[in-house]
Amino acid sequence: MVRHEEAKERYGLGGGKGIGVAYVYDIVPKEDLYGHGRMYAKLVLPPGSTVGWHQHVHETEPYYILSGEGDFIDNDGSVTKVHAGDICTILPGQFHSIENNGTEDLAFIALIHND
Repeated sequence: MVRHEEAKERYGLGGGKGIGVAYVYDIVPKEDLYGHGRMYAKLVLPPGSTVGWHQHVHETEPYYILSGEGDFIDNDGSVTKVHAGDICTILPGQFHSIENNGTEDLAFIALIHND
């Protein structure tokens, strides 16, 4: 099976602020994860958009940064500038957010799977 890329506009992911839009491109739809997770997607945050501060209970969520630059806010509140090739790891029970404070789109892969 071959699927074609299709963007879904999502607003306020995780309580996101700024212009608040994220473009979500499902890599594997939730129903095809067969209960092992709820998202495997490419996300694109335009400048000024964020994924808000939120917690994952009984889930992990790694981010793989594809392009652009962003500020990753970790569970302890520390802020790390992330670029293409960086991996952000969110463990079960942890909080996190990511912000695009740059001038170009921030694109990354996110996988939310059960622990």
